[in-house]
Amino acid sequence: MSEPIGIRYSDVGKSYSHGSAETTVLRGVTFDVQPGDYVALMGPSGSGKSTLLNLTAGIDRPTAGKLMVGTAEPASMSDNALCDWRSRNVGFIFQRYHLIDVLRAAENVEVPLLVLGLSRSERRKRAASALELVGLSDRANHYPSQLSGGQEQRVAIARAIVADPSLVLADEPTGDLDTTSAMEILELLDMLNKLGKTLVVVTHDPNVARRAKRTMYLQKGTFSEIAV
Repeated sequence: MSEPIGIRYSDVGKSYSHGSAETTVLRGVTFDVQPGDYVALMGPSGSGKSTLLNLTAGIDRPTAGKLMVGTAEPASMSDNALCDWRSRNVGFIFQRYHLIDVLRAAENVEVPLLVLGLSRSERRKRAASALELVGLSDRANHYPSQLSGGQEQRVAIARAIVADPSLVLADEPTGDLDTTSAMEILELLDMLNKLGKTLVVVTHDPNVARRAKRTMYLQKGTFSEIAV
């Protein structure tokens, strides 16, 4: 089991250029996420919550400030080093699952392991363990089209944790689910946090935010902590 890691955002900003025009999405974001914390990020659509997740995962790079994940600074890494770091340390859960239609559930879960140089038998073993953790061992050979939305998201969670990352990032993980399926996903996230994973979850739903230990609210590109 990997050790949890923290995050430090120090005056982090992100702007995008469109010709001569520049759009600032984030400015002066400064706060810490402690190892093993569970933080919900809230705010209006387009306020930069997903952008902050992408910066944290190294999918995008800040244009100002400094962002540290544990002892690593993703923005300072080469593309190859960043890919290796992310595959070992970060699990990302998307709202729309992003499963590969032509692969079975177990094969989808194996995908992040392909870059780690593991043997086929080890990949299968880890995928089976991850599916068992999310309660889908009996769906390992099913294609995404044969699964419900809630089951697809559970496969996506298994894929996110199969490499035993220290940090799990989730972008509206219950946004497309019915109430029952959403509750199952929230219970899984609770379990991951109890297992020591550091969680950062973007959500519009106060019911989701209440499951977190802390809630940060984004307003005009800047975060502040609130009680939900």
